[in-house]
Amino acid sequence: MISLTGVSKTFQTKSGAIEAVRNLDLTIEEGQIYGIIGYSGAGKSTLIRLLNLLERPTAGEIAVDGHILSRLSAKQLRHARQKIGMVFQHFNLLWSRTVWENISLPLEVAGVPREQRQERVKELLRLVGLDGREDHYPSELSGGQKQRVGIARALANEPSVLLCDEATSALDPRTTDAILDLLLAINKKLKVTIVLITHEMHVIQKICDHVAVMDQGEVVEKGPVMDVFRRPQAQMTKLFVKELAKTDEEEESLWERLAEKGDGVIASLTFSANPLEETLVTDVIRRFPIEISILHGNISKLQQGSVGKLFVRFSGEEVEIEATLAYIRERGVEVEVINHA
Repeated sequence: MISLTGVSKTFQTKSGAIEAVRNLDLTIEEGQIYGIIGYSGAGKSTLIRLLNLLERPTAGEIAVDGHILSRLSAKQLRHARQKIGMVFQHFNLLWSRTVWENISLPLEVAGVPREQRQERVKELLRLVGLDGREDHYPSELSGGQKQRVGIARALANEPSVLLCDEATSALDPRTTDAILDLLLAINKKLKVTIVLITHEMHVIQKICDHVAVMDQGEVVEKGPVMDVFRRPQAQMTKLFVKELAKTDEEEESLWERLAEKGDGVIASLTFSANPLEETLVTDVIRRFPIEISILHGNISKLQQGSVGKLFVRFSGEEVEIEATLAYIRERGVEVEVINHA
């Protein structure tokens, strides 16, 4: 569906060249909800503008639906962009136009006949939950309603790809969840591929099935969300996962407990929250002559399931603790020894 090969983007400024994206390879399959996450300055917003050639790459090739965008003529590129919808952080609505007129605009530009436009707009209003709001102006809408208009407008030409550039960053948490639920429903109903740029791990957690983590213009880690949550490799990924897993207050309480004196080993266990692994602690206690103290735990719900994390103190003979840790690893649980207490 979407393929980036050796893509780089360099901006020339008065102070010199800035590499916003460096030698990036990425493949996004049809029907996926693919999240791209990074802090400010990571290059993610430049990347999403490269996907519809609003920014042209300095090097490399970008293919969407089998077409290498940089090789298309101006007319062909305009046609290709009609199949790549875009949802913006700050809505980008025309304030002098009603909800109906904003949604209808891409259809007017594409030359769709009036009757077909009317039917399409009605369909989109129902899809995004704005029936009865068609005659309102953007100034009369809440933030969530404005973003629903933006989503409906982006879907007007029945795109195969929907690009979302920080689409929930201007919204409160409850509205964010409602918009994410809408995007998930759109993905399932219309089979549209969604590429979602964000700096919030909660967004990735809630609806994405794959994720790429960006840092300083590079993708430092990518893969299924479940795998990335269970086995984060890059330091940036670990920071995002840690950010989601614990609040500051919980983290402070955890490290106070870890600092308490005691014999044995303290380790973190990361696992899928399935029935087999939920009985792990009970199983270990029955098999090995050790004591287990659970210091902290949490479960994060993902689209593919749930991932749990436990911080545990193992007390007993060293040989038995080593045997216990080996057994836990054999069960497919990620084990990280934090320190010897």
